[in-house]
Amino acid sequence: MTVRRALKRSRYAAMGAAIGGAAGGLFGRSTASTGGATGAFIGAVVAEKRYSEGGLIGPVGRGEETKKEKGGMVERVKVKRKKA
Repeated sequence: MTVRRALKRSRYAAMGAAIGGAAGGLFGRSTASTGGATGAFIGAVVAEKRYSEGGLIGPVGRGEETKKEKGGMVERVKVKRKKA
């Protein structure tokens, strides 16, 4: 699992470096190098936020249901209203 996650993160860094290098290359050789490094950094940060445990938003899912909350959305809302 960690190898797969590392490969996904490196893909974002590589895409960021390619995009940054291409954008910087429009202006010159020095800016292509700087753009590539900056793009790789931004790609790595985005990948870290997207594929880390906490992430930017966090995992999206149903989560664990208790015995009372089993059922559809209407039943879960009724249980939450009763608790409040």
